[in-house]
Amino acid sequence: MRRMRLSKLLAREGYMRKQADAVIAAGRVQVDGLTVRDGGAIVDADAAQVTLDGVIIGAPEHLHIMMYKPAGVVTATEDARHRTVADLLPEALRRRELGPVGRLDKDVTGLVLLTTDGQLAHRLISPRWKQAKRYLAEVSGEVGENATLAFARGMDLSDFTAKPALLTVLEAGPVSRCRVEISEGKFHQVKRMFAAIGHPVISLHREAIAGLSLDTALAPGEARTLTEGETATLYQAVNLAYPPD
Repeated sequence: MRRMRLSKLLAREGYMRKQADAVIAAGRVQVDGLTVRDGGAIVDADAAQVTLDGVIIGAPEHLHIMMYKPAGVVTATEDARHRTVADLLPEALRRRELGPVGRLDKDVTGLVLLTTDGQLAHRLISPRWKQAKRYLAEVSGEVGENATLAFARGMDLSDFTAKPALLTVLEAGPVSRCRVEISEGKFHQVKRMFAAIGHPVISLHREAIAGLSLDTALAPGEARTLTEGETATLYQAVNLAYPPD
């Protein structure tokens, strides 16, 4: 049980003391569904449901989000020219200092994970832990068995050699639909692998990371917190204790 002043709980979300008191006094904070305007009120940060503008805050210590990244948005927390994945989050979540796990190109859509746990993020993207990433690709030209074999062998891309990858052709034709699973995440890797065998990528969508699939109920630009089970899956995938010590 972590009992603390309500103003202190908001301070953990990134608010200065005066800001926290003002937000609470304005009636924007609720505890278990009831509006509380006293920053000195004591709350149980583990058991109480505290919301700011309708968004749950305060628990757990680490926060993990899945997002359906739309095209045209960069996978970053700040960018002077482009909209970022952080810009798609409510203000209360942006204050939690969530960081994206790896990167998706601006034109690539699909699953982006954001977390406050730097160790988890590091392991999920580290080649040492070989976490699978699954993509759905539309490419130019009819993709055949030779392409599948080329992906399975691994591929020399001049500045690095891509490790063996699983390529499944879903539909072959003038535009082919393929599913690709890789265990690393080099810059433009999937696009470069297809280009190397003469099939430029038309569109690319990430479906899954480390066994966690994008929620089909999410629309482009939407996000939600991970469930306990989903969070445990990620920690277990990279051999970290869950809940963290």
